Amino acid sequence: MPIATPTPGPLLLTPADHTLILIDYQSQMAFATRSIDIVELRNNAALVAKAAAGFGVSTILTTVAEKTFSGPVFPELLEALPDAAALDRTSMNTWEDAAVIERVNAIGKGRIVLGGLWTSVCIVGPALSALDQGFEVYVITDACGDVSDEAHERAVERMLQAGARPITSLQYLLELQRDWARGATYDLTTGIARIHGGGYGLGIVYAKTMFGGGEGGH
Repeated sequence: MPIATPTPGPLLLTPADHTLILIDYQSQMAFATRSIDIVELRNNAALVAKAAAGFGVSTILTTVAEKTFSGPVFPELLEALPDAAALDRTSMNTWEDAAVIERVNAIGKGRIVLGGLWTSVCIVGPALSALDQGFEVYVITDACGDVSDEAHERAVERMLQAGARPITSLQYLLELQRDWARGATYDLTTGIARIHGGGYGLGIVYAKTMFGGGEGGH
């Protein structure tokens, strides 16, 4: 029988063990997205970007044909990541862009976390490519979107079959925190959740306002 210990499993993400790649959160890509409401998509993308910035996650921001077709990056991402100059590409598959791969190798981490538009093209491409080259891949599925529910769902299934691991945006934030006793990032985490965490965020506001409540005694 295995012996239980109070230690986290190695499959859990930490701020220092992965590279986050945010792909093609651009106007033209969003216009045709139908698998998720655009307001929700922008909210989730902002949540992820703020979490990454606050926890110091190595982050790559990339665009496709920004000046000639796809347009600017969502302003929420630029505000959260002011120092992450976007790498513009011609390739639909981010992993085929030499500048992106140079940045991945310079960061030097074996885990890749992906979010972006569209799931079936711009997320499937790097996910399958990174998996083939020995990286662990996580996909923030509710920070991705596609031209139809079918396109998004089949893309997620395809990545899971290849070995990718699905997570959600709020899960990503809370997994980076993972212990309310970590006081240095408590206000950061709950602050992001209050704005972008839906009903959970309202619950944080309610508890603090009505009776001074907080997670872990904060």
